[in-house]
Amino acid sequence: MIGALLDSIPFVIIATGALVGIAASLVGTFLVLRGSSMLSDAISHSIVFGIVVVWLFTGLTTGPLQIAGAAAAGLLTVVLTEALARTRLVRNDAAIGLVFPALFAAGVLLINLYGRDVHLDEHTVLLGEIGFVWLDTVDVAGQPVPRALLGVGALGLVNLGFVVLFYKELKLATFDPALATALGFAPAALFYALLALTSATAVASFDAVGAILFIAFVIVPPATAILLTDRLWLILVLACGVAILSAVAGYEAAVIWDVSIGGMMATMTGVWFALAFIFAPRHGLVARELARRRDRLDIDCRSLTAHLYNHEGGPEAEEENTARALRDHLRWEEGRTRRVILRALDRGFIARDGRLLCLTPKGRAEAHAIFEPWRRGMTAGEPPGPEKASG
Repeated sequence: MIGALLDSIPFVIIATGALVGIAASLVGTFLVLRGSSMLSDAISHSIVFGIVVVWLFTGLTTGPLQIAGAAAAGLLTVVLTEALARTRLVRNDAAIGLVFPALFAAGVLLINLYGRDVHLDEHTVLLGEIGFVWLDTVDVAGQPVPRALLGVGALGLVNLGFVVLFYKELKLATFDPALATALGFAPAALFYALLALTSATAVASFDAVGAILFIAFVIVPPATAILLTDRLWLILVLACGVAILSAVAGYEAAVIWDVSIGGMMATMTGVWFALAFIFAPRHGLVARELARRRDRLDIDCRSLTAHLYNHEGGPEAEEENTARALRDHLRWEEGRTRRVILRALDRGFIARDGRLLCLTPKGRAEAHAIFEPWRRGMTAGEPPGPEKASG
């Protein structure tokens, strides 16, 4: 069965994309939560320099040494960025923009000077070609296995092991670095280890999917998951799920429309993000708009209780404590007035007595809570500042 799957070109392509997505999402989640997601872009470009340097000294274009060289280049990017930012002459984002183009340009220059006849170029690193991963295989127990599946799968397991082993430390270092330092968890060391794994994953992925798709997998699935939940373990699971869905849907869409597979996989990560951005149950645009409307309605309900309380028991109550008075005196249009009254009735703040709107004990308590701080301030001789008057 495994042999049949590995002989299936669509399965190999989709599995490669999914494994890259999982490996990238595991480390990318913490980068996104730390606000350092664009370091993945810097690292994915600067690893060109590390790859070229390793090739110049060893003649190797793949293997563990290349991964180590790329990881070192990624860490060099971060070290140089932080060194520039510490001078306070440039901001951190500007420092990133200065460092990674310099390292990328140095790598491209070295390729053009010494690697013209070698299968090593910036287009390979940036774009890759996931559609051809099934052609490059190695024998494993007599079964040809795509090299990309082995490399990316191994890095995925390493990333998963790192996250599981240091989950508590990563969680604390991400959300409260000061406490993590106080407890001796060495958040800086964890961060550098995370960046080293990001660099290693990038170089393991670049020949198959390229840096562009890798960056999309590092940033977009975690950002999508963060819109869907606030629990870290669930963010990790959902981010991996979004990456897998993007690989499957991206391949199918690419076949239907005859377009770039890698490009369509990256596009699908954006599609899922857009859907979450609009429809996420708590943080989506629709949910926020509904929450904003509920809050506005609740504020109007408080205004209604204050208005009724202010005129309750007075000679003008028959005129003021009616729906018509709300439209005339509070300048509420008819639809808004109806919504507020229904909301106040639903919350038990008011009751109807013919055309008259009467406060219930609950509504009277709500109004009392609005006016009491203002009255205490007036009793103490304080001026009724804007915050008291608005109650």
